Amino acid sequence: MRRQAMGMWIIYLVLGACLLYAGLVAVVAITQTKLLFPVQMASAAHPRLPPAAERLEITTPDSEHLVGVRMRPPEPAPAAAPLLLGFGGNAWNADVMALYLRSLYPNSEIVAFHYRGYPPSSGHPRAAALLEDALVVFDHLQQERPRPVIAVGFSIGSGVAAYLARHRPLVGQILVTPFDSLEALAAEHFPWAPTGLVLRHRIDTIDYLRGTGTPAALVAAGSDTIVPPRRSEPLRGAAPNLVLDRTIAEAGHNDLYDHPDFAQAMHEALARILAAGGRPLPP
Repeated sequence: MRRQAMGMWIIYLVLGACLLYAGLVAVVAITQTKLLFPVQMASAAHPRLPPAAERLEITTPDSEHLVGVRMRPPEPAPAAAPLLLGFGGNAWNADVMALYLRSLYPNSEIVAFHYRGYPPSSGHPRAAALLEDALVVFDHLQQERPRPVIAVGFSIGSGVAAYLARHRPLVGQILVTPFDSLEALAAEHFPWAPTGLVLRHRIDTIDYLRGTGTPAALVAAGSDTIVPPRRSEPLRGAAPNLVLDRTIAEAGHNDLYDHPDFAQAMHEALARILAAGGRPLPP
Protein backbone atom coordinates (compact mmCIF):
# COMPACT_ATOMS: atom_id res chain seq x y z
CA MET A 1 0.00 0.00 0.00
CA ARG A 2 2.84 2.38 0.81
CA ARG A 3 4.43 1.78 -2.59
CA GLN A 4 1.06 2.31 -4.28
CA ALA A 5 0.48 5.55 -2.34
CA MET A 6 3.97 6.76 -3.21
CA GLY A 7 3.34 5.99 -6.88
CA MET A 8 0.09 7.95 -6.86
CA TRP A 9 1.82 10.87 -5.11
CA ILE A 10 4.48 10.95 -7.83
CA ILE A 11 1.81 10.87 -10.52
CA TYR A 12 -0.04 13.77 -8.89
CA LEU A 13 3.23 15.67 -8.56
CA VAL A 14 4.04 15.18 -12.24
CA LEU A 15 0.53 16.13 -13.28
CA GLY A 16 0.68 19.24 -11.12
CA ALA A 17 4.01 20.25 -12.61
CA CYS A 18 2.64 19.71 -16.11
CA LEU A 19 -0.43 21.82 -15.37
CA LEU A 20 1.74 24.56 -13.90
CA TYR A 21 4.00 24.52 -16.96
CA ALA A 22 1.02 24.59 -19.31
CA GLY A 23 -0.43 27.49 -17.37
CA LEU A 24 2.80 29.48 -17.58
CA VAL A 25 3.04 28.84 -21.33
CA ALA A 26 -0.59 29.89 -21.74
CA VAL A 27 0.05 33.15 -19.88
CA VAL A 28 3.02 33.95 -22.12
CA ALA A 29 1.02 33.06 -25.23
CA ILE A 30 -1.94 35.21 -24.21
CA THR A 31 0.05 38.24 -23.04
CA GLN A 32 2.75 38.24 -25.71
CA THR A 33 1.29 41.16 -27.67
CA LYS A 34 1.16 43.35 -24.56
CA LEU A 35 4.70 42.31 -23.63
CA LEU A 36 6.04 43.09 -27.10
CA PHE A 37 4.04 46.27 -27.64
CA PRO A 38 3.62 48.21 -24.36
CA VAL A 39 1.28 50.77 -25.87
CA GLN A 40 0.39 52.45 -22.57
CA MET A 41 4.05 53.01 -21.71
CA ALA A 42 4.74 54.53 -25.12
CA SER A 43 1.66 56.74 -24.91
CA ALA A 44 2.64 58.10 -21.50
CA ALA A 45 5.39 60.28 -22.98
CA HIS A 46 4.18 63.67 -24.22
CA PRO A 47 7.27 65.62 -25.23
CA ARG A 48 6.86 69.18 -26.44
CA LEU A 49 7.45 69.42 -30.16
CA PRO A 50 8.95 72.55 -31.70
CA PRO A 51 6.42 74.90 -33.35
CA ALA A 52 7.77 74.05 -36.79
CA ALA A 53 7.01 70.33 -36.42
CA GLU A 54 4.38 69.06 -38.85
CA ARG A 55 1.76 66.39 -38.30
CA LEU A 56 1.46 63.75 -41.02
CA GLU A 57 -1.47 61.41 -41.59
CA ILE A 58 -1.73 58.32 -43.78
CA THR A 59 -4.53 55.85 -44.39
CA THR A 60 -3.31 52.28 -44.88
CA PRO A 61 -4.74 49.88 -47.49
CA ASP A 62 -6.73 48.17 -44.71
CA SER A 63 -8.21 51.55 -43.65
CA GLU A 64 -6.16 52.16 -40.51
CA HIS A 65 -5.01 55.67 -39.68
CA LEU A 66 -1.29 56.33 -39.08
CA VAL A 67 -0.13 59.60 -37.54
CA GLY A 68 3.42 60.89 -37.74
CA VAL A 69 5.62 63.92 -37.30
CA ARG A 70 8.03 65.68 -39.62
CA MET A 71 10.86 67.99 -38.56
CA ARG A 72 12.51 69.94 -41.33
CA PRO A 73 16.07 71.25 -41.08
CA PRO A 74 16.51 74.89 -40.01
CA GLU A 75 17.85 75.75 -43.45
CA PRO A 76 16.51 74.37 -46.76
CA ALA A 77 18.35 71.15 -47.57
CA PRO A 78 19.71 70.27 -51.02
CA ALA A 79 17.45 68.05 -53.11
CA ALA A 80 19.95 65.21 -52.77
CA ALA A 81 19.99 65.38 -48.95
CA PRO A 82 18.49 62.18 -47.50
CA LEU A 83 15.44 62.12 -45.27
CA LEU A 84 15.91 60.16 -42.03
CA LEU A 85 12.94 57.87 -41.40
CA GLY A 86 12.89 56.75 -37.76
CA PHE A 87 11.49 53.58 -36.19
CA GLY A 88 11.62 53.61 -32.40
CA GLY A 89 11.74 50.90 -29.79
CA ASN A 90 8.57 49.19 -28.63
CA ALA A 91 8.11 51.67 -25.75
CA TRP A 92 8.84 54.75 -27.90
CA ASN A 93 6.35 56.93 -29.68
CA ALA A 94 6.93 58.94 -32.86
CA ASP A 95 7.34 62.27 -31.09
CA VAL A 96 10.09 60.92 -28.82
CA MET A 97 11.81 59.27 -31.77
CA ALA A 98 11.68 62.38 -33.94
CA LEU A 99 13.00 64.62 -31.18
CA TYR A 100 15.84 62.25 -30.40
CA LEU A 101 16.87 61.99 -34.04
CA ARG A 102 16.69 65.78 -34.30
CA SER A 103 19.12 66.03 -31.35
CA LEU A 104 21.52 63.73 -33.20
CA TYR A 105 21.07 65.15 -36.70
CA PRO A 106 19.91 68.78 -36.39
CA ASN A 107 20.49 69.54 -40.09
CA SER A 108 18.53 66.61 -41.50
CA GLU A 109 14.84 66.21 -42.32
CA ILE A 110 13.32 63.77 -39.82
CA VAL A 111 10.11 61.74 -40.12
CA ALA A 112 8.69 59.22 -37.64
CA PHE A 113 5.27 57.61 -37.30
CA HIS A 114 3.40 56.24 -34.32
CA TYR A 115 3.21 52.48 -34.79
CA ARG A 116 -0.17 50.98 -35.58
CA GLY A 117 -2.14 50.68 -32.36
CA TYR A 118 -0.02 53.36 -30.65
CA PRO A 119 -2.29 56.41 -30.21
CA PRO A 120 -3.06 58.53 -32.07
CA SER A 121 -2.51 55.87 -34.78
CA SER A 122 -5.42 53.44 -34.97
CA GLY A 123 -5.59 49.67 -35.08
CA HIS A 124 -3.90 46.94 -33.06
CA PRO A 125 -0.13 46.42 -32.94
CA ARG A 126 1.13 43.36 -34.79
CA ALA A 127 4.63 42.71 -36.05
CA ALA A 128 3.43 41.94 -39.56
CA ALA A 129 1.41 45.16 -39.66
CA LEU A 130 4.35 47.26 -38.44
CA LEU A 131 6.49 45.87 -41.24
CA GLU A 132 3.92 46.50 -43.94
CA ASP A 133 3.08 49.95 -42.57
CA ALA A 134 6.74 50.92 -43.03
CA LEU A 135 6.33 50.33 -46.76
CA VAL A 136 3.14 52.42 -46.79
CA VAL A 137 4.93 55.29 -45.04
CA PHE A 138 7.88 55.14 -47.43
CA ASP A 139 5.64 55.07 -50.50
CA HIS A 140 3.63 58.02 -49.19
CA LEU A 141 6.77 60.09 -48.67
CA GLN A 142 8.02 59.25 -52.15
CA GLN A 143 4.68 60.25 -53.66
CA GLU A 144 4.99 63.61 -51.91
CA ARG A 145 8.42 64.15 -53.42
CA PRO A 146 10.95 61.54 -54.51
CA ARG A 147 14.01 61.81 -52.29
CA PRO A 148 16.71 59.54 -50.84
CA VAL A 149 15.82 57.90 -47.53
CA ILE A 150 17.89 56.42 -44.71
CA ALA A 151 16.02 54.23 -42.22
CA VAL A 152 17.08 54.51 -38.58
CA GLY A 153 15.74 51.81 -36.26
CA PHE A 154 16.13 51.35 -32.51
CA SER A 155 15.61 47.92 -30.90
CA ILE A 156 12.42 46.40 -32.40
CA GLY A 157 12.45 49.30 -34.85
CA SER A 158 15.75 48.00 -36.23
CA GLY A 159 13.87 45.01 -37.60
CA VAL A 160 11.31 47.32 -39.20
CA ALA A 161 14.08 49.44 -40.73
CA ALA A 162 15.83 46.33 -42.10
CA TYR A 163 12.54 45.09 -43.57
CA LEU A 164 12.05 48.42 -45.32
CA ALA A 165 15.59 48.27 -46.72
CA ARG A 166 14.85 44.77 -48.02
CA HIS A 167 11.75 45.89 -49.92
CA ARG A 168 12.42 49.49 -50.93
CA PRO A 169 15.45 51.31 -52.42
CA LEU A 170 17.08 53.05 -49.46
CA VAL A 171 20.35 54.94 -49.28
CA GLY A 172 21.18 53.16 -46.05
CA GLN A 173 20.02 51.72 -42.75
CA ILE A 174 21.24 52.42 -39.22
CA LEU A 175 20.30 49.62 -36.83
CA VAL A 176 20.68 50.24 -33.10
CA THR A 177 20.62 47.28 -30.66
CA PRO A 178 19.32 44.99 -33.43
CA PHE A 179 18.45 41.31 -32.96
CA ASP A 180 18.70 38.46 -35.44
CA SER A 181 15.09 37.36 -35.07
CA LEU A 182 12.21 37.97 -32.69
CA GLU A 183 11.82 34.23 -32.20
CA ALA A 184 15.45 33.84 -31.15
CA LEU A 185 15.12 36.82 -28.81
CA ALA A 186 11.94 35.41 -27.27
CA ALA A 187 13.68 32.08 -26.71
CA GLU A 188 16.49 33.99 -25.00
CA HIS A 189 14.08 35.44 -22.43
CA PHE A 190 11.75 32.45 -22.14
CA PRO A 191 14.05 29.42 -22.62
CA TRP A 192 11.55 27.16 -20.87
CA ALA A 193 8.69 27.96 -23.26
CA PRO A 194 8.10 26.51 -26.77
CA THR A 195 8.41 29.99 -28.29
CA GLY A 196 8.55 28.65 -31.84
CA LEU A 197 5.04 27.25 -31.37
CA VAL A 198 3.33 30.03 -29.44
CA LEU A 199 4.96 33.17 -30.86
CA ARG A 200 2.53 34.96 -33.18
CA HIS A 201 4.83 37.85 -34.12
CA ARG A 202 7.76 37.40 -36.50
CA ILE A 203 10.55 39.83 -37.31
CA ASP A 204 13.50 38.10 -39.01
CA THR A 205 16.08 40.86 -39.23
CA ILE A 206 18.84 38.51 -40.31
CA ASP A 207 16.87 37.40 -43.37
CA TYR A 208 16.07 41.00 -44.33
CA LEU A 209 19.76 41.91 -44.16
CA ARG A 210 20.80 38.91 -46.24
CA GLY A 211 18.37 39.96 -48.95
CA THR A 212 19.76 43.44 -49.62
CA GLY A 213 23.02 45.20 -50.38
CA THR A 214 21.82 48.46 -48.83
CA PRO A 215 24.67 49.94 -46.75
CA ALA A 216 24.10 49.03 -43.10
CA ALA A 217 25.51 50.44 -39.87
CA LEU A 218 25.15 48.44 -36.65
CA VAL A 219 25.43 50.02 -33.20
CA ALA A 220 25.13 47.64 -30.24
CA ALA A 221 25.38 47.80 -26.44
CA GLY A 222 27.94 45.44 -24.97
CA SER A 223 26.14 45.14 -21.62
CA ASP A 224 22.67 44.79 -23.10
CA THR A 225 20.46 42.36 -21.19
CA ILE A 226 17.34 42.93 -23.32
CA VAL A 227 19.04 42.29 -26.67
CA PRO A 228 22.12 40.33 -25.57
CA PRO A 229 25.21 40.72 -27.78
CA ARG A 230 24.86 37.11 -28.97
CA ARG A 231 21.56 38.08 -30.61
CA SER A 232 23.24 40.88 -32.57
CA GLU A 233 26.37 38.94 -33.50
CA PRO A 234 24.82 36.87 -36.35
CA LEU A 235 23.85 40.08 -38.17
CA ARG A 236 27.47 41.04 -38.76
CA GLY A 237 28.06 38.14 -41.08
CA ALA A 238 24.65 38.49 -42.73
CA ALA A 239 24.97 42.11 -43.90
CA PRO A 240 26.57 42.12 -47.38
CA ASN A 241 27.43 45.82 -47.12
CA LEU A 242 28.29 46.56 -43.49
CA VAL A 243 29.85 50.03 -43.39
CA LEU A 244 30.00 50.40 -39.58
CA ASP A 245 30.05 47.87 -36.74
CA ARG A 246 30.27 49.56 -33.35
CA THR A 247 29.71 48.08 -29.89
CA ILE A 248 29.73 50.38 -26.86
CA ALA A 249 31.00 47.88 -24.35
CA GLU A 250 29.83 49.33 -21.02
CA ALA A 251 26.39 50.48 -22.22
CA GLY A 252 23.10 48.71 -21.60
CA HIS A 253 19.97 48.61 -23.71
CA ASN A 254 18.29 51.66 -22.17
CA ASP A 255 21.25 53.78 -21.05
CA LEU A 256 22.99 53.46 -24.42
CA TYR A 257 21.36 56.64 -25.70
CA ASP A 258 22.90 58.73 -22.91
CA HIS A 259 26.38 57.30 -23.38
CA PRO A 260 28.88 59.88 -24.67
CA ASP A 261 30.14 57.51 -27.36
CA PHE A 262 26.66 56.86 -28.79
CA ALA A 263 26.21 60.18 -30.57
CA GLN A 264 29.67 59.86 -32.07
CA ALA A 265 28.84 56.35 -33.35
CA MET A 266 25.58 57.61 -34.89
CA HIS A 267 27.33 60.51 -36.61
CA GLU A 268 29.93 58.15 -38.00
CA ALA A 269 27.21 55.75 -39.15
CA LEU A 270 25.51 58.48 -41.16
CA ALA A 271 28.82 59.70 -42.59
CA ARG A 272 29.83 56.23 -43.76
CA ILE A 273 26.45 55.53 -45.32
CA LEU A 274 26.55 58.82 -47.21
CA ALA A 275 30.15 58.15 -48.29
CA ALA A 276 29.13 54.70 -49.56
CA GLY A 277 26.56 56.40 -51.78
CA GLY A 278 28.83 59.23 -52.84
CA ARG A 279 26.76 61.84 -50.98
CA PRO A 280 28.10 64.74 -48.89
CA LEU A 281 27.30 65.21 -45.22
CA PRO A 282 24.61 67.78 -44.35
CA PRO A 283 26.22 71.12 -43.43
